Amino acid sequence: MANQTEGGWLKGFFPRGLYGRAALILFLPVVVVTLVVSVMFLQRHFEGVTRQMTTSMARELAFVAARIDLADGQRDAGHEIAVPLGVTIGAPETDGDGDQRLFYDFSGRVVIEELRAHLPALRAIDLASDEKRVIVTIDGPAGPYSLSFDRRRVSASNPHQLLVLMVFTSFLMTGIATIFLRNQLRPIRRLAEAAEDYGKGRIVPYRPSGATEVRSAGAAFLDMRNRLERQNEQRKMMLSGISHDLRTPLTRLRLGLSMISPDMPPDDDELRAMEADIAEMNRMVDAFLDYARDEAQDSAPEPTPVSDFVDGVVADARRAGQQVTLRALDGDPDGWATFRPDMLRRALENLLGNAARYGTRAELDATLGPRSLRIGIEDDGPGIPDEAMEAAMRPFTRLDPSRNRNSGGGAGLGLAIAADVARAHGGQLRLGRGQRLGGLRAEIVIPR
Repeated sequence: MANQTEGGWLKGFFPRGLYGRAALILFLPVVVVTLVVSVMFLQRHFEGVTRQMTTSMARELAFVAARIDLADGQRDAGHEIAVPLGVTIGAPETDGDGDQRLFYDFSGRVVIEELRAHLPALRAIDLASDEKRVIVTIDGPAGPYSLSFDRRRVSASNPHQLLVLMVFTSFLMTGIATIFLRNQLRPIRRLAEAAEDYGKGRIVPYRPSGATEVRSAGAAFLDMRNRLERQNEQRKMMLSGISHDLRTPLTRLRLGLSMISPDMPPDDDELRAMEADIAEMNRMVDAFLDYARDEAQDSAPEPTPVSDFVDGVVADARRAGQQVTLRALDGDPDGWATFRPDMLRRALENLLGNAARYGTRAELDATLGPRSLRIGIEDDGPGIPDEAMEAAMRPFTRLDPSRNRNSGGGAGLGLAIAADVARAHGGQLRLGRGQRLGGLRAEIVIPR
């Protein structure tokens, strides 16, 4: 459990997108290699060369100091050998005993360390007063004196050039790799956008491009989308054809019934039963046609004001004699969402029709969030058991034990149509027990 918690904590520091992860895979090795090379260069090459040059220079200073010591501290005695060696002899330029160097002078630490190791009589080393020269103060028989020489005698000339060149090259190659990586990831983003749009019910033009693997994935997506469209079209045509074919015998039955009804008493039970059967079959055929109807599928999603849309749905339900009230509209009252208005209106009408059929009144509420639109409908009917929620959204399913069939007929397509509409918009239909009215609560949640 501790390892899982630690792993989840570490995941928060890594990018979640494909572009960020690919960039991390690309740039992290470059940064690590640059740091490793820099450290190795500073420690083994740059520091080693500086230590070797300082050791050689320390021997020359020791030779000059020995000549001055033999002359009882007379500085003029050392000029004869100091001038050819590039060493200047003068009065001490510092009063203290401490060494001085600039904080960014990394090689100065090695210079001071080597000079003190080879010149025990050193009093102070000054690397800060003049960055181009090294001033060494030595205690002699006649008093302290200074030896100064060019800083290039103990440090490599322009040691930063390799680091600058390495860093510049790393940035240049990183920029080139970033452009190349972006071009390689663009087809993947286009494929993801096309798949997301299709999940929301929008068919956008898409052409496979990019690397071979991405092209294969794009071609597979197009084949899948075409197969799904063909299957949906065949299903709708089959249901529509069957429903239209059923209308002809129903019309004949109704005509024959109207011709024989004048010869039968108006309160005949057999006549009323036949009329009820024909009416029930008509309702079922109309439900089949509604389920197979695809006019709304052909319409493109369009930006729609949510407040006006919800008010229109409630007003239409009231004109149809349904007891429907708009309880709340949360979020931006002037906000817009992109969806198929006719298609979503048909789904809500089915939900309101179920609520009016199995209850006495219904409430509608909507919430417009930053990324989604939620519309909920709650009735005061008997509701649906929790174990039957999933089955209730299947086509042609009737839950007679939980919903009162005597209150109205139907083919069991209301919830199935609403679920299809929600899926066509890239959302979902949620069913549950209402908290206010106690009946069924149905929510359609779609992205904005």
